[in-house]
Parts: sequence; structure tokens; C-alpha cells
Amino acid sequence: MTDPASRTATAAATARTATPARTPTTATTPTATVREVLRAERQATLARIGALAGELDDIVTASAGSNIDDEHDPEGSTIAFERAQIATLLREARAYLRELDRASARLEAGGYWACERCGGPIAEERLAARPAARTCVGCANRPRVARA
Repeated sequence: MTDPASRTATAAATARTATPARTPTTATTPTATVREVLRAERQATLARIGALAGELDDIVTASAGSNIDDEHDPEGSTIAFERAQIATLLREARAYLRELDRASARLEAGGYWACERCGGPIAEERLAARPAARTCVGCANRPRVARA
């Protein structure tokens, strides 16, 4: 069994490196190319989710047989932190998967290149860096108004 620090480092590295190389996309990029970028990004995200879920399961399994009192055991806080860190990375990866699915739906509906807030174009560079981006850079930098 690996130590907690190694598992956390492995999961964090997986979360960072499972992203495929991205092809810049613009309104003139063929839909098939954008679809392929989104598909590859989705596959990488699913792999990342699988790896993180495995890491979380390993942490839970390793700590299930022990009598760890997070408050009083010197290792307890490390295990709790590690579990929380992996759970957060997993939650973020699942949220990104939902964003990719929304981007695919926008692509099929013809609105992939348009900002959801202002309706203006989303810059090619932004879509290359963030294929699931829903807003242009200007709108992304503006604070959102809370809904009542």
C-alpha cells in the first residue's frame, strides 16, 4: 500500500495531466473538428474521474480497518485532508464533464461560439484553452449578479 502523500500526489498529477492537447476552435472551424475536441476532452475527463474515484476508494478502504480519530490521531488530519482534497478534485471533474456535455449540446444547436451572456463571439484563444467555455472573456471577467 502506498503512503497518503504518494496517493495524493498521484491523484493530483492525474487530475493535471489527463487533459488532451487541444485544437483551437473558431466559428469557421468545422463542427466535426470541434466535436472531436469535445469528445477527446470528455474521454480524458472520464479517465480522470475514474482515477480519482479509485484514489478515493483506496483512501476509504485503507482507513476503514483502522480506528482513526481525526481529532486526536496525528495521522488523522492528514487522512481527512487527503480525502477532502481527492473528493474536491472528483467533484470538479464531474462538474467539468457536465460543462462538456453542455458545450456539445450548444455545438449541435449552433450556439457553441456565442457568449451565453452577451451573445457576442467567444474568442478562438478562449475556446482553445477552455473548450467548454460558455462566456466571452469580457463577460467572464464581470461579476455575476445574484438572482433573488
